[in-house]
Amino acid sequence: MTRLLLGVTLERICKAVLLLCLLHFVIIMILYFDVYAQHLDFFSRFNARNASRTHPFSNSSRPNGTVPSYGPAGAEAPSPSTKPSTNQSATEKPLQPCQEIPPGLVGRLLIEFSSPMSMERVQRENPDVRQGGKYTPPDCLPRQKVAILIPFRHREHHLKYWLHYLHPILRRQKVAYGIYIINQFGEDTFNRAKLLNVGFMEALKDDEEYDCFIFSDVDLIPMDDRNLYRCYEQPRHFAVGMDKFGFRLPYAGYFGGVSGLSKSQFLKINGFPNEYWGWGGEDDDIFNRISLNGMKVSRPDIRIGRYRMIKHERDKHNEPNPQRFTKIQNTKMTMKRDGISSLQYRLVEISRQPMYTNITVEIGRPPPRLARG
Repeated sequence: MTRLLLGVTLERICKAVLLLCLLHFVIIMILYFDVYAQHLDFFSRFNARNASRTHPFSNSSRPNGTVPSYGPAGAEAPSPSTKPSTNQSATEKPLQPCQEIPPGLVGRLLIEFSSPMSMERVQRENPDVRQGGKYTPPDCLPRQKVAILIPFRHREHHLKYWLHYLHPILRRQKVAYGIYIINQFGEDTFNRAKLLNVGFMEALKDDEEYDCFIFSDVDLIPMDDRNLYRCYEQPRHFAVGMDKFGFRLPYAGYFGGVSGLSKSQFLKINGFPNEYWGWGGEDDDIFNRISLNGMKVSRPDIRIGRYRMIKHERDKHNEPNPQRFTKIQNTKMTMKRDGISSLQYRLVEISRQPMYTNITVEIGRPPPRLARG
């Protein structure tokens, strides 16, 4: 009798375990399809394939984790400067403006830098990107034309990861964009803000239709594709929470890392300062310029504006600028004469690579410091 009861008990336990396993499997499959439905975007691609001869883009960014999409909180309406399509045939239906919140976004992304990366891999992953790092959505009319400017010197390793992640993100965001690497020639002291001024000028020479400019460090990768790279009614600070700051804004006036201004906003503040040689200070000066010209900085929700930084040592010839604190205090007096209106540089070379346009420039060197008496 005891053995019989024991056998019946074991049988019930086995059945319960099997039911739990089945329930677990069903839950996992539901979560799997829920998480990757937007990422695969199968049905939208199927409809686009029937409506247009243009092949939809291949989403080659593979996020390892997503969170439910709650939309970019606090985002203002972008400037509605819709651009006409030039590759549309007479028999196709006219393209509609791209949605303000693109349907193919996947949300939170897992960003890692341990996997080997090569420019050949980046190129294979992004076959729809044109020479010079340019892209236009094939299935809708983009609302803005965005130039993404990166100040640069000796960061080839970081650039590969940046392109690997950003090209797929920007394509999912339905951005018409061009990527410009502004490379400082020589080994004199680095000047981030002046390089970005150069990028603004050279991008407009390349395409005068750019109406939005994103300024990004090459070592910062967004962790959520709902952090939309476009311009807003107010100047935009995208990098709200970096991992090196514990995913918090370090201080209220911080404007570093990744920012965006429309063409009119940039010209209103006379661009960026040219006299910040070395590390630090120029982003605070830019924040002051924005405030002094009656504008306010807008930001995405802290849950969306997260960034991972590629760890690295401080660059040679980019030591902290000892004059930065004094200069920041004098923004009101200097911003009219120091900026895009006073920019001087020598163009060394422009080369259009498959994934970006490289602009090498000579921007001079810092003035000699006065000897203390």
